[in-house]
Amino acid sequence: MPRSRGWLRALVPEGIRVRALESAASAFGRLGYELLPRDRLALTAEETRRARLLRSLGITLVLDVGANVGGYGAQLRRLGYGSRIVSFEPLADAFAALERAATSDARWECRRQALGSSNGTTEIHVAANAVSSSLLRINDRALRSAPQAGYVSTEQVEVTRLDSIWPELAREGDRVWLKLDVQGFELEVLKEAEASLPSIACVQAELSFVPLYHGSPLFLELIEYLAAKGFRLAGLDEGHDDVRTGEMLQADGIFVRYE
Repeated sequence: MPRSRGWLRALVPEGIRVRALESAASAFGRLGYELLPRDRLALTAEETRRARLLRSLGITLVLDVGANVGGYGAQLRRLGYGSRIVSFEPLADAFAALERAATSDARWECRRQALGSSNGTTEIHVAANAVSSSLLRINDRALRSAPQAGYVSTEQVEVTRLDSIWPELAREGDRVWLKLDVQGFELEVLKEAEASLPSIACVQAELSFVPLYHGSPLFLELIEYLAAKGFRLAGLDEGHDDVRTGEMLQADGIFVRYE
């Protein structure tokens, strides 16, 4: 589902954003203020915590699953993470933008794939806002909270199991952070990463407090599954709110291995 902050970037063309920012900068300048890029501002508490976790866990490889246009990878660089990123994004338009975002970064690899429970091709439902696209069908509760998440088309995409490509990704001694933004498909990805999970130091996954996609797990199921694999919940990051009611419907859970 769309994040409470940042999802508009995926909807608004770059040219319109640039013109809007130029107009805003001009208006603020007349008032004696200056607009600064985000990377020149202080980090939020959420970003500071993530930066500390990346350092304290000694992460050397981030698997960015459900990368969309590359916002997560760009954030990692802004947080000072300089090691390898492998981003997975199956949608054609989003992948093209992702490749542009990573083009000058030698340590950022992009793969046009979805991760799932089998190897092959399947149909993905494409949402109007792109970021809510899913292999699962969205439900009415999700659409009431985010009408822009409605599906507008489908695409045939490549799907692969994490275990089947793990030797291509991880090197001996890597400390791996697995980030899952797969719109209700988290458990399917994790169940096909049984052999890989022991080599993963941290899992970041969306936790849904109400059903948003047909067949998707709720937060307790994911927490219990990861606990059984040796992970504990170490943090919660902002997720998706219902703008009408103020309810938090999703958050990102950060899970680290028990010491």
